[in-house]
Amino acid sequence: MRLFALELILSLLDVRGHIPRFDDFRPAPATPATAGIVRALAAAIAVFAVLSLAIWGTVWLAVQLI
Repeated sequence: MRLFALELILSLLDVRGHIPRFDDFRPAPATPATAGIVRALAAAIAVFAVLSLAIWGTVWLAVQLI
């Protein structure tokens, strides 16, 4: 229990040592980096389109109510 508490304190202070634990190693992404960039760009375009349509709809409704 004392070693666990010591390891927890050192882990929180980020001074555990030079030997990493097994869960510190993340597997490499299965998709290439360019696919991630394309997906992020597509998501940004989709968000921009939805926001543009929402603003257009609000203005159209305001004009109709005038």
